[in-house]
Order: sequence, then structure tokens, then C-alpha cells
Amino acid sequence: MLRQLSLAIALAVGTVAAAPVFAQAAAPAAAAQGQGPEQIVQTISDDLAKAIEGHQAELKNDKEKLIAVIDDTFLPHFDIDYASILVLGQNATKATPQQRERFAKAFYNSITHRYAEGLLNYTRGRVKVLPFSGDLNNKRTVVRTQVMLDDGKSVSVDYAFRKSASGDWKAYDVIIEGISYITNYRNQVDAEIKKEGLDKLTADLESKGSAAIDEMKQDTGGGAQAGGNK
Repeated sequence: MLRQLSLAIALAVGTVAAAPVFAQAAAPAAAAQGQGPEQIVQTISDDLAKAIEGHQAELKNDKEKLIAVIDDTFLPHFDIDYASILVLGQNATKATPQQRERFAKAFYNSITHRYAEGLLNYTRGRVKVLPFSGDLNNKRTVVRTQVMLDDGKSVSVDYAFRKSASGDWKAYDVIIEGISYITNYRNQVDAEIKKEGLDKLTADLESKGSAAIDEMKQDTGGGAQAGGNK
């Protein structure tokens, strides 16, 4: 089973992919314009270490401040609109813009609160960005990293990037040990929507928070996939 830290690092990054436009507006303007995908991942890793190290006790007692750290660190670097549509899959075409925005907000908040505390153990050097191999596609690419665990073992965590309309590289998916964040949660979300509808699922996420994510995983058998079951 993957340790909580590796899950938190990878999925806290990934959860931002489900965030709606409203959250992007609150992010800092310094969105690393002109940086390549590898540089962006390294920047996220460094900024996270700066925000966490020495502040663990304070952040543990103030979860909303911890959530703000995640927002400030990750949001500027993610293609939020694209990723949230991918999580909904075919259901996105059937939903109204208002339904998509409400779902994205509820899903983002639920996932982020579930994994946020795992980041309190994050320290500099936990993430090693691997050298890029192959040609850099002018529209999409993948950055591969290794996340170091407490026992010295490592977990493969890859980040899928695409170039935005503005020309900046934005991440939209996280792949943990070969398991795509988008695909994993899309399958679970699709099953829940078929069972009870998008509005009911969204309401559950809003009222139950992270507990609704746990229930969704149990109902669809997604718990093992989300952790890679290592």
C-alpha cells in the first residue's frame, strides 16, 4: 500500500485538476510564464517545501491555511477547465455550465481536505524530477518523477501537461504507478452519476466532504486503484 505521503503529494497535486475557474482567480499571478513542464514541476516541489518546512505545527492546527498553501502552490500551474471536464467524462456534455462548476468546486474541496494533512510530512528532496527523454511535443508531454517514501523506497509519479491557449504549459493529470488520477476518478464519478445523478452526487460531496469520497471509492471498488495498491 502506498504511504500517505506519496498519496498526498501526488493526489493533492491532482486534486487541483478538478478545481473550477473560481479557484484559479484566487491564485497568484506568477504562473511561471515561459517555463517548461520540467521546470514547473521543480518549481512546485521547491515552493511546497518552502511553505511547509518549519510550519507543520501551525498548518496542522489551521487546515484552511494548509488548503490555501495547496491552492497557492498548485493552482497557477494546472489546466483547471480541461481537467474538470475530463473527470466528468461524457457526463460533462449532458451537464449545464452551472452543474459543472458546482460539481468541480465540491469535488475539489472534498479531495483536497481528504489528502491535505499528508503534505505536512513533505520535506525538500522528496520529489526527484527525472531527466526528460524523447521529443517535447509542442502540445502535450509527460514529466516523470520519483517520490521518496519514509522507508527509502520510491514511487513513480508522472504529470501530464498540455499547452494552454495562452502558450503556457499546464498540468492536467497525475499518474501514480501507472494509475491515472483522471481515469480513476472519472470511473468512480461515472458510476455514482449513473446510480444517483450528478446533482445528488454533488450535494453529497458538499454535505459529506471527504467522507463522500471514501464512500464513492467503497461503492465502486476504487480504493485500491487510487493508491496503486502497492
